[in-house]
Amino acid sequence: MKRRDFLHASGVAGLGALAASAVGADDAPAPAAAANDRQFKLHYAPHFGTFRNVAGPDLVDQIKFAADQGFTAWEDNGMKNRSVEDQERIAKTLSDLGMKMGVFVAHSDAGKVTFAGRDKNLRAQVVQEIKDSVDVAKRVGAKWMTVVPDAYSDRVEWGYQTANCVELLRECAAVLEPHELVMVLEPLNWWTNHPGLFLHKVPQAYEICRAVNSPSCKILFDIYHQQIQEGNLIPNLDAAWSEVAYIQTGDNPGRKEPGTGEINYLNIFKHLHEKGFEGVIGMEHGNSIAGADGDRAVIEAYRKADAF
Repeated sequence: MKRRDFLHASGVAGLGALAASAVGADDAPAPAAAANDRQFKLHYAPHFGTFRNVAGPDLVDQIKFAADQGFTAWEDNGMKNRSVEDQERIAKTLSDLGMKMGVFVAHSDAGKVTFAGRDKNLRAQVVQEIKDSVDVAKRVGAKWMTVVPDAYSDRVEWGYQTANCVELLRECAAVLEPHELVMVLEPLNWWTNHPGLFLHKVPQAYEICRAVNSPSCKILFDIYHQQIQEGNLIPNLDAAWSEVAYIQTGDNPGRKEPGTGEINYLNIFKHLHEKGFEGVIGMEHGNSIAGADGDRAVIEAYRKADAF
């Protein structure tokens, strides 16, 4: 089994005019993100809807608008459920703009004890979902896919559940390794959003990834969830660093853009930059203000947090 680690390897003036030029501009060549003099220092990845009010409803127009603002990555949890036509259209746009594709969700089912349990049918379904996700990843140029290890059981000792989870993840990793694709396990907080899920802390995810021992099984460090669950963000990030492949943002409370809550994103982004993080940072949060002003506020928030 391969063990090669292939992982870690400003302003918003004129947004209205940019949005107007982006809408309906599918046929016009867009400037590459790499050539944008306002490019962010890190690969922050908006998602569909983040800039809908200023860029319009078209998927490609939203990506082009983000590139015009200096964003160099994109994220779409629902990519797997899109038509092949839309997937190919999105992939071509990202490639033309020199943007990285972030995660899509490969598996998540909070209502079932799948990874932590021994149900053969449920576990076989997970492996098939991972196989199906390989085709999607190749089509859209994605390297990472999110896997949530579902619910825990209150009738089985925790150690047995962990062993069950590791076993299933090894099967999934065996599917992904030949393609050099990575499933990123996302710990989700119990207290505000996801009570009852098996994976809820970064140290727990670290233990599991070390046990799986595959370059295709790593951690998605969602800063919003971990601030709620355990805090101590930078030390925990450093402690888990060898297994962290992907990061997501969202301030707390509220799960909106940086600067709307208690998390010091300026320090966190500076720390990531100093560590040489070249992966994607998914903007998995909502906008704190409705309408076009809210879209612009998100861009300004990342400008401020990226000003180190």
